[in-house]
Amino acid sequence: MKDKLTQTTLKNGLKVLLKEIHTAPLVSSWMWYRVGSRDEVTGKTGISHWTEHMQFKGTRQFPASTLDRAISREGGTWNAFTFLDWTTYFETMPADKIDLALRLEADRMVNSLFDEKEVASERTVIISEREGNENEPLFKLGEAIQQTAFRVHPYHHEVIGDMADLHTMTRDDLYHHYRTYYVPNNAVMAVAGDFDTKSMLARIRELFEPIPAGPTPLHLSRPEPKQEGEMRLRVEGIGETTYLQVAYRFPYASHPDFFALAVLDSLLAGPSNLNMFGGGISNKTSRLYRSLVDEEYAVGISGGSAATVDPFLYTFTITVHPTRKPEESLAALDREIHKIQENLVTKAEVNRAIKQARAIFAYGSENITNQAFWLGYAEMFANYEWFLTFLDNLAKVSVKDVQRVAREYFRPASRVVGIYQPKGLEA
Repeated sequence: MKDKLTQTTLKNGLKVLLKEIHTAPLVSSWMWYRVGSRDEVTGKTGISHWTEHMQFKGTRQFPASTLDRAISREGGTWNAFTFLDWTTYFETMPADKIDLALRLEADRMVNSLFDEKEVASERTVIISEREGNENEPLFKLGEAIQQTAFRVHPYHHEVIGDMADLHTMTRDDLYHHYRTYYVPNNAVMAVAGDFDTKSMLARIRELFEPIPAGPTPLHLSRPEPKQEGEMRLRVEGIGETTYLQVAYRFPYASHPDFFALAVLDSLLAGPSNLNMFGGGISNKTSRLYRSLVDEEYAVGISGGSAATVDPFLYTFTITVHPTRKPEESLAALDREIHKIQENLVTKAEVNRAIKQARAIFAYGSENITNQAFWLGYAEMFANYEWFLTFLDNLAKVSVKDVQRVAREYFRPASRVVGIYQPKGLEA
C-alpha cells in the first residue's frame, strides 16, 4: 500500500509534511530550520551550532534536567544536527507518546531560556570540541581546503566556527540568532510513522499555529568567484600518516548534473550515502580502490560531497601508502579520472555504479526515522519531489553523461589539492 503523504503550510508559514507509515508503532518527528553556518558573518562563526546546543538547555516548561529523562522514560530517542545550510532536531517515539515531542518542539521554538550560566558552560564544551578537532589531521586539512576554496562565500568556515569567535560571542548574540531564525516561517516540520493524518495535523495546528511568524530572515548571498587555476596547500602536524585531499567544485543539489555526478562518484570511489546518518557499503570494487589501494599508492580512498543549496565541493580523501609520496598518489588519481574523461568506461560499469548508488540510497531511506528525515531534508535544498524522483533520475544516466561531467567538473583548474604532512617526515 502506498504511504499517504500530506503537505500543507500553516497560517504562520510553517510548512508541514506528514507521511503515514503503518509498518511499526513508531513516529519520527523532525523540525528543520533554514539556518546553518552559511548564515554566519565574521565574528559570529559557529553561532548556529552553539544555538543548537542551547536548545537542549531547557525552557520553563521543560527544564534541562528533565528533558533527557522525559524522552528516555517514554522509550524515545532524540538528537540534533547543524550543517552548512540548516539545523534540525528530531525525536523518534512510540506512536502513542509522540505528543511529548510535539509539545517540546513547539515550546522551544519560542521559549528557550539561554541562561547565562548555561551559555558559559556550553562555551567550555564547544571550545573543548574545537580543540579536539584540531588534533585530528583530517579536520585540519579539510578546514584548510575549505578556507582556500571559499574566499567569498560563507561556506568558507567550518560548522563549529573559528576559535576566536567561540571565545568572544555573548549570550545576547546567541539569543538574537535564535529569535531571528527560529520562527515558523523559516522552518519545516516533517513527521512520518504510525498516525492518523487528520488527527496529527489538528494537533500540530493546535500547538504551532499560535506561534507568530517573524520577519523573513535574510540569508547571505555572496557567490564564490570562478576559480582561476589549481590551488595547492600543505598542512603540517602531529601523527605518522600522510593524507591527501583533492576537492573539486561541485554543483548545488538541485542542479541537473547532480545525478550524473552521483553515478561518477559511485564508479570512482564507491557510492556515497546522501543520508549523512545512514551507513555505507564496501568500495572495494570501485576504480580508485583497485588502482590506488590494490596497487599500493594508498592505504585507503574515499570520496563524496553533500546535497547543498549552493555549489560546494566533491572531495577525495586518500591515506597515502607509507612507501609512496603524496604526489605519486595524486598522479594515480589523475590517471583514473583521465581514463573516464577519455571514455575508457563501459556501459556495464556505469550500470553497476548506478545499481550501487541506488542501493545505498535505498538503505538510507528504509526505516521510519530515515523516512521522516528525507521529508524535511529534501526541502532544505530542493523539495520532496527531488527525493521521490532520485532513483528514476539515476537510472537515466548514460555513459556519455558520466564522461561529460567528469570532463566538466573534475578538472585540475577547478580543484584544491591539500597534503597533510606529519612533522619530521620528508615530502
